[in-house]
Amino acid sequence: MPKRMLGRDWTGKIASASVLVEVATGLALVFLPTLAVRLLFGADPQGVGLPAAQLAGIALLALCIACWPARRQHSALLALFAYNLGAFLFLLYLGIRGETVGPLLWPAVILHGVFTLGFGRVLQLSRISG
Repeated sequence: MPKRMLGRDWTGKIASASVLVEVATGLALVFLPTLAVRLLFGADPQGVGLPAAQLAGIALLALCIACWPARRQHSALLALFAYNLGAFLFLLYLGIRGETVGPLLWPAVILHGVFTLGFGRVLQLSRISG
């Protein structure tokens, strides 16, 4: 493999391409989960498969934030904030709907809410000081 293929330029291009594909996949899992699962696995999600696919989409979008090729110092913190905010809002929505509520749903809502506030505060302080 030529040396330039291993350089920063090639790494940035493949990272950008991968992130764009995964953003599309994450958005599809969040907003069109039945179609996305059907296209990926050839079957419809059953029972908790639908909310699990949507939560996986939220996690994938947060991973994309962390891996975005831009040179951002706080991309990992931003990704953790985005994931926890998305998980908090989605789990809260599931709990309010009341269809898929297990014994750990409400503790998970609270935990992700606390993490969201914590990471939000850290990002706010790092923005002020940096």
